[in-house]
Amino acid sequence: MLKSKEFEFAGALAAQLGVSHEFVPAIEAALGRNLHALVLRDNARAAEIVSYLNQEQLGQAALVLERIDHRERPASKDLPQNAIGWAADKVRTPAPLDALVKGLLHNVALFENLEEALNAIAKNSEIAATTLRGEYISHEGILFGGSGKVRSDSLLERKARIDAIARELIDLKREQTAVEQRRVAAESQIAGGTMALEKAVALHREAQATQTASVSKISELEREQQSAEHELESLEFERVTLERQIASADAQIQQFEEQSAQLEGKIAGDRAEISLLEAQRNEALRQEEDASALLAELRIAAATHGQKHQNLLAQRAPMLARQMELAELMATRRADIENYEARLVAQAAEDDAARNAIEQQRQECTRREAEIGKLVAERATQLETINSDETNLRAVRDRLSELQEKRGTHSVRQTQLQLQIEHLAEHVMERYRIDLRLFKPDTQAHEKVLYAQLKRAAAHPESLAAVAGSGDELRHEKPRLAAAATEEDQQKLIANLTRQLENMGPVNLEAVQEYDELEERYRFLETQNTDLTNSRRELLDVIARINSTTKELFAETFAQVRANFREMFAELFGGGRADLQLMDENDALNCGIEIIAKPPGKQLQSISLLSGGERTMTAVALLFAIYMVRPSPFCVLDEMDAPLDESNINRFIKVLERFVSQSQFIIITHNKRTIAKADILYGVTMEERGVSKLVGMKMTPPRKAEANGASGPLEDATQRHFSMAEESPQVSSLAAR
Repeated sequence: MLKSKEFEFAGALAAQLGVSHEFVPAIEAALGRNLHALVLRDNARAAEIVSYLNQEQLGQAALVLERIDHRERPASKDLPQNAIGWAADKVRTPAPLDALVKGLLHNVALFENLEEALNAIAKNSEIAATTLRGEYISHEGILFGGSGKVRSDSLLERKARIDAIARELIDLKREQTAVEQRRVAAESQIAGGTMALEKAVALHREAQATQTASVSKISELEREQQSAEHELESLEFERVTLERQIASADAQIQQFEEQSAQLEGKIAGDRAEISLLEAQRNEALRQEEDASALLAELRIAAATHGQKHQNLLAQRAPMLARQMELAELMATRRADIENYEARLVAQAAEDDAARNAIEQQRQECTRREAEIGKLVAERATQLETINSDETNLRAVRDRLSELQEKRGTHSVRQTQLQLQIEHLAEHVMERYRIDLRLFKPDTQAHEKVLYAQLKRAAAHPESLAAVAGSGDELRHEKPRLAAAATEEDQQKLIANLTRQLENMGPVNLEAVQEYDELEERYRFLETQNTDLTNSRRELLDVIARINSTTKELFAETFAQVRANFREMFAELFGGGRADLQLMDENDALNCGIEIIAKPPGKQLQSISLLSGGERTMTAVALLFAIYMVRPSPFCVLDEMDAPLDESNINRFIKVLERFVSQSQFIIITHNKRTIAKADILYGVTMEERGVSKLVGMKMTPPRKAEANGASGPLEDATQRHFSMAEESPQVSSLAAR
């Protein structure tokens, strides 16, 4: 109804009252369910609202009719002894509701504790009493008091908390304004620094222009007057020094510009942060207005405001730190600007000194020009002498060129011959393995070899004709035979020997070395092969021992799991039988395991023929059977109870409770019975679109109902008085979902 635009309300009565924090329990106890009353803007629509509530069956509502004169009842003259004051005096109300609140709190006195209130009521029965702890004694003498284990915030406490948040928001807004003012001051300082930078750049440009003029004048003086070169070197050195200083000033100005750009970027980031803070403040104001209108969501709205307030406080510290950093950075930049200005003044003084030096050089140049005129006349006379000498020199150079050309031709020919000699030497070295540079002729060896070859040719008739002479001539003495051989015979013999060498093919001179390397490689591989064979035999022995041990352990564990599975299956299904069988008992380590299950009332069959729920229960039985042999520290079950019906879920939970003491179970489920057995619940909710939030709740056992029959009337009266302040079980269940 509060959200409906059809009925216009001024808000709840609790939202219109102002109470100090220490008196909130007492005032709330005195007003009771009247705090939930809604203030109407139009009294004529009261009957229409009641009719709407009856038609829609929305329950009862309390309405405050404005602009109705409330009759004033006589107040007690004397304040009771030990009373803090009248309750009506501790409440701040708007003028239209003043008479109503005073009537509700008529003759209600405030006391510090219940004993003083009971003594005052006994002395004066016309007053009502309320204590700071929230006990209330009505005019009829009924005492309301006590508290439960779980106590929610009252309406007035929520309103006081919202008012405190609003004041904090106002303080934050003031701080934001101060930050904005400081930001504007920083921007003005940056603008001043920028202007100073522009002035420095202008002065730099003037100095650069002056430097350019100086360079041009100095270059002209250098071209016109060679004799003044030594004096101008000092000026050139000064010019280079000025260029270096100007280049250094340019680099520093460029660095200052980059730092200024970085500062502007940081200021832009601060503006973005301020805009974000302003958006968050507007969001907090909107949520505060919604919280005042939606009484049913006051608790969520208050928590949201508290969290956002913490975020604002957390953001405030970085902003203050950032502000201090900016202040320090601006002070540093201001000191840099002053330093640059001092350097520019020094540069201007150096420029003035350079101008004075240039003026002195100009006067010196005028004096030198007169001397140059005299030198020019002498230079003309010397040029005529030089021309005659150059003519003679040209003739000599032509002769020298001809001689150099001839020398070049001879050098080329010499190089060609040298290349041919080197080519022949390489050919002989490659073919005959003889270095001609180290070769020395040996006549005796040559005759000996020639004799041996001719004698060998004489032994073969087919080669005898190829040489020269007959067999009788070859049988003469060695000297005569060697002398009788002509050059043609020697060439034929050389050709024959060359042919024999070519038929033999190339000779591998490194064969012995390659043989040694291959033999060493063979011995190494033989050793490796022996090591591998021994390692393989040892590894096979180890694998055999591991397989034997694994088979024994597997057989023992399989027997235990098989017995536990039979027992657990019968417990989960309330009967029936099940079994685990190896598909190949001879190869237990590599074969599969077949699960045979027979639920009550069905034939013995494979698990693949069972229904979804039966397969799940069989899997649970196998899981817990393994747990009984090898328990795990924790276990994750993902919607295992989804295909189970109510009876099977009860059996599953009963078995699960047996293993809770051994392992920690993390269960993902949507089933209410499974959720009811959990110790801690975790859920994911989305209070704002696109923002997920993790919610955790520790489950506690429900409060036991009181069995004392004497407290029945008092409890009924309390429930009648606070019926609107409590939520129904259906609403609590919906909020939990």
